[in-house]
Amino acid sequence: MTVLGVVFRPQLPPERLRAVARAADDAGLEELWLWEDCFLEGGISAAAAALAWTERVRVGVGLLPVPLRNVAVTAMEAATLHRMFPGRAILGVGHGVQDWMGQVGARAESPVTLLREHLDALRALLRGERVSTDGRYVKLDGVALDWPPAGAPEVLAGATGPRSLRLSGAAADGTVLTAATAPEGVRRARRLIDEGRESAGRTDPHRVVVYLHAATGPDAAARLRAEIEANGEDPLPEHGVAGDADAVAKAVQRLAEAGADTVVLQPTADEPDPEAFVRFAAEEVRPLFT
Repeated sequence: MTVLGVVFRPQLPPERLRAVARAADDAGLEELWLWEDCFLEGGISAAAAALAWTERVRVGVGLLPVPLRNVAVTAMEAATLHRMFPGRAILGVGHGVQDWMGQVGARAESPVTLLREHLDALRALLRGERVSTDGRYVKLDGVALDWPPAGAPEVLAGATGPRSLRLSGAAADGTVLTAATAPEGVRRARRLIDEGRESAGRTDPHRVVVYLHAATGPDAAARLRAEIEANGEDPLPEHGVAGDADAVAKAVQRLAEAGADTVVLQPTADEPDPEAFVRFAAEEVRPLFT
């Protein structure tokens, strides 16, 4: 069954998260997602707060930019969340926006190499292993977590290009795709992910999470078009959906049929009522698809 989520946009001030998270929990939304976009809000701190304020909703962070993070710190924070809130935290890592990474002096010459080394070390640490590695970017000397999760949690990777998608298939437990990904893009991503999985001999499940631009209400179409154009994307019909619950559910179903396991509705940055949007997703959109 396809999982439905909504992202809490970091263009909202952090103090708005509590009300949105509680609305999502009360409405029965399956997943609430967060971003660690520079220079807005911290992904781990926001996730910890959202999890503490709620009882049931799963909270995802997509994505944590690996150039900003020592892998041991990422592992410690991830393990802490997984132990305090078993089964409710979802973490994804990725290259980060390269311009932002350059702003803080963290831009990697080979983002793919860095992501591979980070994924390998992070997943091993979360499995409770003692890790020593001397990679190009990741260097650990006998590092092990004192409080690893009870079971190895999934680690997702954000990817868009062919090399990153194959890497995600080989080295991650799932892939996060941007809202610019149309159904045919999901099919293409699945093929590349599967190539990476085959090269690594992996047969375990691999979850694909896709964001979907979405807007509802009387000015939905105009807000959606402005948002997509502001992002520098083509305002094509398949790059988002504006309309009522039926229209949104049909767009979600198209992505699911293309290979998405989870679809995360991405409201516009100027969404006038984020709490109402999560209730709309959970109570009106979710019952309309399988």
